[in-house]
Amino acid sequence: MIIGISGASGVIYGIRLLEALKKYAADLKTSLVISPAGEDNIRIETDYTVDQVKAMASVCYDHKNMAAVISSGSHKTLGMVVVPCSIKTLSDIANCATGNLLVRSADVTLKEGRKLVVVPRETPLHKGHLKLLATVADFGAIVLPPMPAFYNRPQTVDDIVNHTVGKILDQFNIDHNLFKRWEGE
Repeated sequence: MIIGISGASGVIYGIRLLEALKKYAADLKTSLVISPAGEDNIRIETDYTVDQVKAMASVCYDHKNMAAVISSGSHKTLGMVVVPCSIKTLSDIANCATGNLLVRSADVTLKEGRKLVVVPRETPLHKGHLKLLATVADFGAIVLPPMPAFYNRPQTVDDIVNHTVGKILDQFNIDHNLFKRWEGE
């Protein structure tokens, strides 16, 4: 699976996804691409170092390395998650502007008919943002905004983050216990 961490606020979602994949899908190879702004946000928003985050993946590719194996459709993957997905990255994906490895990998994922999950982290959204989200959905991407559920009565920020990460894992049929599932009244 390819994980792209772009420059939106909410890099903890990408970090927690990497941690969850190690726990719940230990045999799954993870390929990580972090944008320069994503690296900045790791330093700004978390106590992790960029090197610590990179070490969570099976392999990490430089954002500028357009010759990386994940830039080719002949390299088989389970799919890709862009988490968080900045509006800039969303715009590049929607417009097929493949000027960096993160966006190129997303484009390849779509063109090969593989699952692409984008986790946009922006609010509020104007009509241009909504058009971009609709465009990537029309291309086949899953738009998964980090919107917490409250039926499970989250107590911490971690509970809220884990809910979104669990929803991402659900998209790839990876079993987990990151949140309590709704069981009815």
